[in-house]
Amino acid sequence: MVEAFAVASGKGGTGKTTTTVALGMALAEEYDVTIVDADTGMANLLFHTGLTDADATLHDLLVADATADVADAVYDRFGMSVVPCGTSLAAFEEADPERLRAVVAELAADTDVLLLDSPAALGSKSAVLPVVLADRVVVVLQPTIPALSDGLKVQEYAHSYGTDTAGVVFNKVHDPGGAAGVTEKAERYFDGRTLATVPDSDAARSARRAGEPLLAHAPDSDAARAYRGAAATLDVRPGASDDVADRFRSAVVPDSL
Repeated sequence: MVEAFAVASGKGGTGKTTTTVALGMALAEEYDVTIVDADTGMANLLFHTGLTDADATLHDLLVADATADVADAVYDRFGMSVVPCGTSLAAFEEADPERLRAVVAELAADTDVLLLDSPAALGSKSAVLPVVLADRVVVVLQPTIPALSDGLKVQEYAHSYGTDTAGVVFNKVHDPGGAAGVTEKAERYFDGRTLATVPDSDAARSARRAGEPLLAHAPDSDAARAYRGAAATLDVRPGASDDVADRFRSAVVPDSL
Protein backbone atom coordinates (compact mmCIF):
# COMPACT_ATOMS: atom_id res chain seq x y z
CA MET A 1 0.00 0.00 0.00
CA VAL A 2 1.45 3.35 -1.00
CA GLU A 3 0.67 7.00 -1.58
CA ALA A 4 3.03 9.37 -3.35
CA PHE A 5 3.31 13.04 -2.40
CA ALA A 6 5.17 15.71 -4.36
CA VAL A 7 6.58 18.39 -2.04
CA ALA A 8 6.56 21.45 -4.28
CA SER A 9 6.60 25.23 -4.45
CA GLY A 10 6.50 27.88 -7.13
CA LYS A 11 9.93 29.31 -6.31
CA GLY A 12 13.14 28.24 -4.60
CA GLY A 13 14.20 29.00 -1.05
CA THR A 14 10.96 27.99 0.63
CA GLY A 15 12.45 25.03 2.50
CA LYS A 16 11.08 22.16 0.41
CA THR A 17 13.90 19.78 1.23
CA THR A 18 13.77 20.56 4.95
CA THR A 19 10.02 19.95 4.77
CA THR A 20 10.40 16.71 2.83
CA VAL A 21 12.87 15.27 5.32
CA ALA A 22 10.94 16.48 8.37
CA LEU A 23 7.63 15.08 7.12
CA GLY A 24 9.39 11.85 6.20
CA MET A 25 10.94 11.39 9.63
CA ALA A 26 7.67 12.18 11.40
CA LEU A 27 5.64 9.85 9.16
CA ALA A 28 8.25 7.10 9.57
CA GLU A 29 7.08 6.65 13.15
CA GLU A 30 3.96 5.00 11.67
CA TYR A 31 4.76 4.14 8.03
CA ASP A 32 7.53 2.80 5.85
CA VAL A 33 8.71 6.01 4.18
CA THR A 34 10.87 6.59 1.11
CA ILE A 35 12.05 10.09 0.18
CA VAL A 36 13.44 10.86 -3.26
CA ASP A 37 15.38 13.91 -4.42
CA ALA A 38 13.52 14.48 -7.67
CA ASP A 39 15.17 17.89 -8.11
CA THR A 40 17.76 16.51 -10.51
CA GLY A 41 19.19 19.93 -11.34
CA MET A 42 19.54 21.45 -7.87
CA ALA A 43 19.88 18.46 -5.54
CA ASN A 44 19.92 19.17 -1.81
CA LEU A 45 18.68 16.02 -0.11
CA LEU A 46 22.13 14.48 0.17
CA PHE A 47 23.33 17.48 2.21
CA HIS A 48 20.39 17.20 4.61
CA THR A 49 20.83 13.48 5.24
CA GLY A 50 24.61 13.08 5.46
CA LEU A 51 24.92 11.40 2.06
CA THR A 52 27.44 13.63 0.34
CA ASP A 53 29.70 10.60 -0.15
CA ALA A 54 26.97 8.35 -1.60
CA ASP A 55 28.37 5.92 -4.16
CA ALA A 56 25.21 5.77 -6.30
CA THR A 57 22.50 8.40 -6.68
CA LEU A 58 19.36 8.97 -8.71
CA HIS A 59 21.48 10.37 -11.54
CA ASP A 60 23.05 6.93 -11.97
CA LEU A 61 19.57 5.48 -12.53
CA LEU A 62 18.47 8.06 -15.10
CA VAL A 63 21.26 7.81 -17.67
CA ALA A 64 20.70 5.89 -20.90
CA ASP A 65 23.39 3.27 -20.19
CA ALA A 66 22.53 2.86 -16.51
CA THR A 67 24.20 -0.13 -14.88
CA ALA A 68 23.13 0.60 -11.29
CA ASP A 69 20.05 -1.03 -9.80
CA VAL A 70 17.48 1.08 -7.98
CA ALA A 71 18.48 -0.61 -4.72
CA ASP A 72 22.04 0.71 -5.18
CA ALA A 73 20.80 4.29 -4.75
CA VAL A 74 18.61 3.65 -1.70
CA TYR A 75 20.12 4.39 1.73
CA ASP A 76 18.73 3.75 5.20
CA ARG A 77 18.86 7.04 7.07
CA PHE A 78 16.96 8.33 10.11
CA GLY A 79 14.33 5.59 9.91
CA MET A 80 13.62 6.21 6.24
CA SER A 81 14.77 4.99 2.85
CA VAL A 82 16.52 7.90 1.15
CA VAL A 83 17.24 8.22 -2.58
CA PRO A 84 19.60 11.20 -3.06
CA CYS A 85 20.50 12.86 -6.32
CA GLY A 86 23.98 13.93 -7.32
CA THR A 87 25.13 17.47 -7.90
CA SER A 88 27.20 17.02 -11.06
CA LEU A 89 26.13 19.25 -13.95
CA ALA A 90 27.40 16.68 -16.43
CA ALA A 91 25.29 13.95 -14.79
CA PHE A 92 22.25 16.22 -14.84
CA GLU A 93 22.71 16.87 -18.55
CA GLU A 94 22.98 13.13 -19.26
CA ALA A 95 19.96 12.17 -17.15
CA ASP A 96 16.66 11.40 -18.88
CA PRO A 97 13.82 12.59 -16.60
CA GLU A 98 11.39 10.15 -18.23
CA ARG A 99 13.30 7.31 -16.57
CA LEU A 100 12.11 8.66 -13.23
CA ARG A 101 8.77 6.97 -13.92
CA ALA A 102 10.26 3.48 -13.78
CA VAL A 103 12.43 4.30 -10.74
CA VAL A 104 9.48 5.62 -8.75
CA ALA A 105 7.35 2.66 -9.86
CA GLU A 106 9.92 0.24 -8.45
CA LEU A 107 10.21 2.20 -5.20
CA ALA A 108 6.42 2.20 -4.83
CA ALA A 109 6.39 -1.58 -4.54
CA ASP A 110 8.23 -1.52 -1.22
CA THR A 111 7.02 1.46 0.80
CA ASP A 112 3.91 3.02 2.34
CA VAL A 113 4.66 6.70 1.70
CA LEU A 114 6.72 8.20 -1.12
CA LEU A 115 7.82 11.83 -0.76
CA LEU A 116 9.21 13.42 -3.93
CA ASP A 117 11.32 16.51 -3.22
CA SER A 118 10.41 18.47 -6.35
CA PRO A 119 12.11 21.26 -8.32
CA ALA A 120 10.95 24.76 -7.54
CA ALA A 121 10.01 25.92 -11.03
CA LEU A 122 7.43 24.33 -13.35
CA GLY A 123 8.95 25.27 -16.69
CA SER A 124 10.60 22.02 -17.79
CA LYS A 125 9.93 18.31 -18.11
CA SER A 126 12.17 17.39 -15.19
CA ALA A 127 10.50 20.02 -13.01
CA VAL A 128 6.88 19.07 -13.56
CA LEU A 129 7.24 15.29 -13.63
CA PRO A 130 7.16 14.72 -9.83
CA VAL A 131 3.92 16.71 -9.60
CA VAL A 132 2.46 14.68 -12.48
CA LEU A 133 3.50 11.36 -10.89
CA ALA A 134 2.23 12.09 -7.38
CA ASP A 135 -1.16 11.27 -5.95
CA ARG A 136 -1.22 14.56 -4.09
CA VAL A 137 0.97 17.62 -3.67
CA VAL A 138 2.15 19.33 -0.49
CA VAL A 139 2.70 23.00 -1.32
CA VAL A 140 5.43 24.78 0.67
CA LEU A 141 5.12 28.55 0.88
CA GLN A 142 6.33 31.54 2.76
CA PRO A 143 3.46 33.62 4.17
CA THR A 144 3.27 36.36 1.55
CA ILE A 145 0.67 37.19 -1.09
CA PRO A 146 3.15 36.69 -4.00
CA ALA A 147 4.12 33.29 -2.59
CA LEU A 148 0.44 32.41 -2.27
CA SER A 149 0.00 33.23 -5.95
CA ASP A 150 2.97 31.02 -6.86
CA GLY A 151 1.54 28.19 -4.82
CA LEU A 152 -1.84 28.45 -6.48
CA LYS A 153 -0.13 28.05 -9.85
CA VAL A 154 1.43 24.82 -8.57
CA GLN A 155 -2.01 23.64 -7.46
CA GLU A 156 -3.60 24.58 -10.77
CA TYR A 157 -0.95 22.70 -12.71
CA ALA A 158 -1.21 19.67 -10.41
CA HIS A 159 -4.97 19.54 -10.81
CA SER A 160 -4.68 19.69 -14.59
CA TYR A 161 -2.90 16.32 -14.40
CA GLY A 162 -5.23 14.79 -11.81
CA THR A 163 -2.94 15.38 -8.81
CA ASP A 164 -4.88 16.55 -5.76
CA THR A 165 -3.74 18.94 -3.02
CA ALA A 166 -2.81 17.33 0.29
CA GLY A 167 -2.23 20.63 2.06
CA VAL A 168 -0.07 23.69 2.54
CA VAL A 169 2.96 24.19 4.78
CA PHE A 170 3.79 27.80 5.56
CA ASN A 171 7.50 27.85 6.28
CA LYS A 172 10.03 30.35 7.64
CA VAL A 173 7.30 32.34 9.37
CA HIS A 174 8.78 35.35 11.19
CA ASP A 175 5.52 36.81 12.50
CA PRO A 176 2.68 34.32 13.04
CA GLY A 177 0.23 37.12 13.78
CA GLY A 178 1.13 38.99 10.62
CA ALA A 179 0.88 35.79 8.58
CA ALA A 180 -2.67 35.11 9.74
CA GLY A 181 -4.25 37.01 6.85
CA VAL A 182 -2.32 35.00 4.29
CA THR A 183 -3.06 31.66 5.92
CA GLU A 184 -6.74 32.58 6.08
CA LYS A 185 -6.74 33.24 2.33
CA ALA A 186 -4.98 29.91 1.78
CA GLU A 187 -7.84 28.11 3.51
CA ARG A 188 -10.20 29.63 0.94
CA TYR A 189 -8.15 29.08 -2.20
CA PHE A 190 -6.32 25.79 -1.66
CA ASP A 191 -8.19 22.50 -1.71
CA GLY A 192 -6.04 21.02 1.05
CA ARG A 193 -5.89 22.32 4.59
CA THR A 194 -3.04 24.27 6.16
CA LEU A 195 -0.87 21.50 7.60
CA ALA A 196 1.46 23.72 9.61
CA THR A 197 2.82 27.18 10.16
CA VAL A 198 6.53 26.57 10.75
CA PRO A 199 8.41 29.37 12.50
CA ASP A 200 11.66 30.72 11.11
CA SER A 201 14.26 28.76 12.99
CA ASP A 202 17.94 29.03 13.84
CA ALA A 203 17.68 25.31 14.62
CA ALA A 204 16.83 24.55 10.98
CA ARG A 205 19.81 26.54 9.76
CA SER A 206 22.07 24.83 12.28
CA ALA A 207 20.77 21.43 11.13
CA ARG A 208 21.60 22.21 7.50
CA ARG A 209 25.13 23.26 8.46
CA ALA A 210 25.53 20.02 10.41
CA GLY A 211 24.21 17.90 7.54
CA GLU A 212 21.44 16.51 9.73
CA PRO A 213 17.65 16.58 9.51
CA LEU A 214 15.95 19.11 11.75
CA LEU A 215 14.06 16.43 13.68
CA ALA A 216 17.33 14.67 14.52
CA HIS A 217 19.36 17.80 15.18
CA ALA A 218 16.82 19.75 17.25
CA PRO A 219 13.83 17.48 17.95
CA ASP A 220 12.40 19.76 20.65
CA SER A 221 12.55 22.97 18.62
CA ASP A 222 9.35 24.82 17.74
CA ALA A 223 9.96 24.13 14.06
CA ALA A 224 10.34 20.39 14.65
CA ARG A 225 7.12 20.33 16.65
CA ALA A 226 5.33 22.15 13.84
CA TYR A 227 6.50 19.59 11.29
CA ARG A 228 5.38 16.71 13.50
CA GLY A 229 1.99 18.42 13.69
CA ALA A 230 1.91 18.66 9.89
CA ALA A 231 2.62 14.93 9.57
CA ALA A 232 -0.12 14.14 12.08
CA THR A 233 -2.56 16.28 10.09
CA LEU A 234 -1.62 14.72 6.75
CA ASP A 235 -4.14 11.96 6.06
CA VAL A 236 -2.26 9.24 4.19
CA ARG A 237 -4.54 7.41 1.76
CA PRO A 238 -2.72 4.27 0.69
CA GLY A 239 -3.40 2.84 -2.74
CA ALA A 240 -2.62 -0.56 -4.21
CA SER A 241 1.12 -0.69 -4.91
CA ASP A 242 0.71 -2.43 -8.27
CA ASP A 243 -1.89 0.09 -9.44
CA VAL A 244 0.27 3.03 -8.37
CA ALA A 245 3.35 1.54 -10.06
CA ASP A 246 1.42 0.98 -13.30
CA ARG A 247 0.21 4.58 -13.23
CA PHE A 248 3.79 5.83 -12.80
CA ARG A 249 5.01 3.80 -15.77
CA SER A 250 2.26 5.10 -18.03
CA ALA A 251 2.30 8.73 -16.88
CA VAL A 252 2.31 11.35 -19.62
CA VAL A 253 5.52 13.38 -19.50
CA PRO A 254 4.81 17.02 -20.43
CA ASP A 255 7.54 19.02 -22.14
CA SER A 256 6.75 22.25 -20.33
CA LEU A 257 3.97 24.35 -18.94
